[in-house]
Amino acid sequence: MQNAQGPKPAAWPPLDYRAWRDTAVTLQLWTQIVGKVRLSLSPWLNHGWHVPLYVNARGLGTSAIHLGDELLEIDLDLCAHRFIVRTSNGPERGFALEPMSVASFYQRSMAELEAAGVHVAINVLPNEVADPIPFAEDELHHSYDAVAVHTFWRALIQVDRVFRTFRTGFLGKSSPVHFFWGSFDLAVTRFSGRPAPAHPGGVTGLPDAITREAYSHEVSSAGFWPGSDAYPEAAFYSYAYPAPEGLAQATIEPPDAQWSDALGEWLLPYDAVRCAADPDATLLRFLQTTYRAAAELAGWDSDLECEIGATRRPRWVEMS
Repeated sequence: MQNAQGPKPAAWPPLDYRAWRDTAVTLQLWTQIVGKVRLSLSPWLNHGWHVPLYVNARGLGTSAIHLGDELLEIDLDLCAHRFIVRTSNGPERGFALEPMSVASFYQRSMAELEAAGVHVAINVLPNEVADPIPFAEDELHHSYDAVAVHTFWRALIQVDRVFRTFRTGFLGKSSPVHFFWGSFDLAVTRFSGRPAPAHPGGVTGLPDAITREAYSHEVSSAGFWPGSDAYPEAAFYSYAYPAPEGLAQATIEPPDAQWSDALGEWLLPYDAVRCAADPDATLLRFLQTTYRAAAELAGWDSDLECEIGATRRPRWVEMS
């Protein structure tokens, strides 16, 4: 079966961070500019839930942002490769995504917003990256491999789907599945409901006040990132804050999962999922066993768990 873009791609495509590293770094900085617009225009929501982007049918987007009586949406269309601004009171605007410096992307995206009647200023220093360069001055990062970006988005579609399925198995407070542009990862977080010790802070490029608010309550968090210079491999991760004693020694499935002392979390290579006979089931085992290990060791309420949801079937509730 073929579509307009050629043969149907593999559901779980191969990802080689080293091959598209320059594009990944550039794309991360572009997503930070888009995300900072949402941040600047949105009231603070617990744990920074007002700042992420979301996987959508064309790429990554802000979802609706209220501007008084009107609405704004910004999308990075990773199929047609366009930056898109939509408002509820004007025409769609945008430009092609192609090799260009971060400085150029910043200037062009701000100009499109201004032309659409959106007057916004953002903090122009990138977050959570080493040796940050102000967006308006960054001529160093300018790569855009359209095929690699599209492939990354295709992988995000699959991860988003399985993360959303995993999210249905929890009755307590849980984050949406969202894409954090600072750390350039897709994540979903569960909460025990209990306050956590004050986080020590010290996260690169992130004010301590933001880190402490994000980790104000006990969490078990899982996510996916495409790789970095420090860890140049696409991988899934899972951690708890505060980390209960014994988490590093827990029995986690599948066997490819490994504890990282350096990162303080469990890691599962993306390829271990992609190459599995049943990728969805393999990833769900990792998510479920890491969560259960953290929850049991920390003494979370087991009544917070429920069966994974199914379409058109209400969750069964026992009548008293």
